Amino acid sequence: MKRVFGVFGDPIEHSLSPAMHNAAFSALGMDCAYHAFRVGPEKLEKAILGAEAMGFGGLNLTVPLKETALKMDCVRPDPLAESIGAVNTIVFGKAGEVLGYNTDGLGARQALLESAVEIEGSRVVVAGAGGAARAIAFQLAADGAEIIIANRTEERAVELAEEISAARLSGKVKGTGLAGLKTLLREADVLINTTTLGMHPKTDSSVAVADDLHPDLTVFDIVYNPLETRLLKEAKAAGAKTVSGVLMLVYQGAEAFRLWTGIEPPVEIMKKTVLEALQA
Repeated sequence: MKRVFGVFGDPIEHSLSPAMHNAAFSALGMDCAYHAFRVGPEKLEKAILGAEAMGFGGLNLTVPLKETALKMDCVRPDPLAESIGAVNTIVFGKAGEVLGYNTDGLGARQALLESAVEIEGSRVVVAGAGGAARAIAFQLAADGAEIIIANRTEERAVELAEEISAARLSGKVKGTGLAGLKTLLREADVLINTTTLGMHPKTDSSVAVADDLHPDLTVFDIVYNPLETRLLKEAKAAGAKTVSGVLMLVYQGAEAFRLWTGIEPPVEIMKKTVLEALQA
């Protein structure tokens, strides 16, 4: 019987996870299928338990469900996901266990490393303070980066920075509002956009414009649909290095694939599939 996997989120129509994972299953000759399901926070617990009851192989969670899942009694997070405060991967264990993991930080780290970005000692500005921002900031702080979290609601950024600092990781973390982003970027090595600004269908928005950026900056937008967001276009206009959200999508997905199956995923096929879908 075909084994089913899926991604829950709202909105979910933009997700390329089904194409990516189905290509991986096909390449490996696995009798599996991956689908997208529109699920809001108020229905998440029922949806996860329903998937477990129906024998799903595993799940991904995306906006706005990552932090909600961590608070649910039915989900048992691993220490990393618990520290981050967000879950993006669900593994169904033995005896009905629902295990929660977070692969976002690892995906972002690998995307930066592949783009020849030195993480240790880098001054990184993370725009946003949601689930993805938490994962990325925790991971990069553990890798020795100096991080400033800039969020529209300053109090949330400060709170997140304090939580990460309390974990006593090697990197320093501070929180602030978005109002002073241009000033922060003058001294930054890396800007990472973790907000939904620029995501399809509202592709005209951007957390920063060319005048805010500089040629020595690396700009990483975790939004991957469209392939080239307005932020990445602005970064190119400023002469900055760009890192596409496709890389994070692929690498966090590859880690989820390993957790679900115990099998090494065909990363290059996953990446090729995502790029072809975005360019279609």
